Amino acid sequence: MTDTALVLGGGGVLGGAWAIGLLAGLAEAGIDLSRADTLIGTSAGSVLGARLASGVTAAELYAEQLSDAGRVEVGVTPGQTARFLLAALGSRDPDRSVRRLGRAALASRTVAESAVHEAIAVLLGGVRDWPAGRDLRLTAVDAETGEQAVFDAGSGVTLPEAVAAGCAVPVVWPPVSLAGRRWMDGGSRSTANLHLARGHRRVVAIAPIPKAVGPHPSAPAQAAELAAAGARVALLVPDRAARRAIGRNMLDQSRRAAAARAGRAQAAACAGDVRAVWPG
Repeated sequence: MTDTALVLGGGGVLGGAWAIGLLAGLAEAGIDLSRADTLIGTSAGSVLGARLASGVTAAELYAEQLSDAGRVEVGVTPGQTARFLLAALGSRDPDRSVRRLGRAALASRTVAESAVHEAIAVLLGGVRDWPAGRDLRLTAVDAETGEQAVFDAGSGVTLPEAVAAGCAVPVVWPPVSLAGRRWMDGGSRSTANLHLARGHRRVVAIAPIPKAVGPHPSAPAQAAELAAAGARVALLVPDRAARRAIGRNMLDQSRRAAAARAGRAQAAACAGDVRAVWPG
């Protein structure tokens, strides 16, 4: 078994801000999770994982959340929300549910694919290349088949392309064309994809959204499976104060600083659980 894995789940603008605040607070407590042997990113967690693996510190990322740096506006209409929910909740079968979501994504008229790539370039803040010597794994889902893919430095795609593919929220952003296929958000099957950390002895998972919409495995269930397989696992999800700070709209830029501060404040309560799992 490989030693450590950091799993970074999706959660939009505010889930990402909370996760950054949590990482910054843990770093202040002497726990630097960015040094994990493997980083696994889903959706917004792909952006965060790419930047951490490339050497951007949690403190630097936190400072950005308190400013206007890296701001990308993503609007979601009530109609888009309804179409997403109708597709995701239209079946109790996980495979059928994700295929329904893929069909809805492919049929929706949204922005141009170029706009997605432009937004990802802003979010990555200058990071362009796969980080040398780091095991960074980014998830995406084939919009036509529902198959999950994991992109890494050996996949033959650029880092920004992989991040764009994994952040293409169905119905909100168009599926991204890459390697002859159309890809949508890596959180379409699971918001955190903890199962990809199987084979690691120590796993810390940060899941801003513990459960995906639809009949898909939750982060707690996946954490329990890893623990049953012999891993030591710490699963971190927003506490009550953080949920209040985040609110209902995960894309509300006006609450970004508050969500980040809530994550940093929560770190003190999480530090003991993380230390029990993570090597000193």
